[in-house]
Amino acid sequence: MGEPRSDTSKKGPPFSIRLSRATDRLVSAEARRTRRSKSAVVEAFAEETARTRRFPGVGFRGDDASRRAWVIGSGLDVWEIAHMLEDFGAVRRLVGETHLTETQVRLALAYRDEFPDEIAEAIEENRRAAIELRTLFPFIRMVRSRA
Repeated sequence: MGEPRSDTSKKGPPFSIRLSRATDRLVSAEARRTRRSKSAVVEAFAEETARTRRFPGVGFRGDDASRRAWVIGSGLDVWEIAHMLEDFGAVRRLVGETHLTETQVRLALAYRDEFPDEIAEAIEENRRAAIELRTLFPFIRMVRSRA
């Protein structure tokens, strides 16, 4: 899915900031580690921080190329909860038959509603057919479900 991203085709006007030395060291180290510009690192940090403040209880995890939103305390990514709701059909049933709380499900749905393309992309990726996966990743071994 990738890290949270804004519509990069619509950038705001440039502005400059002066970071403390400690923060500049952190940003510089992250830029070197990820082979991105300091501007890209600061933008990614700002985007994630803004989203976590807007959606308290949502965090981000994964490596740099596949950062994804998850509901803290659930063990599940937002897209997984949204996908589960499709299968269960109703919030009440999902909450009743899983370890999720209604608050966690509502938080995931609020995030999904704000970033529908991000969540839909992850769900679609999860629905890839076995034949497509074998073509893309010929080295993987598919195991049949016992259910």
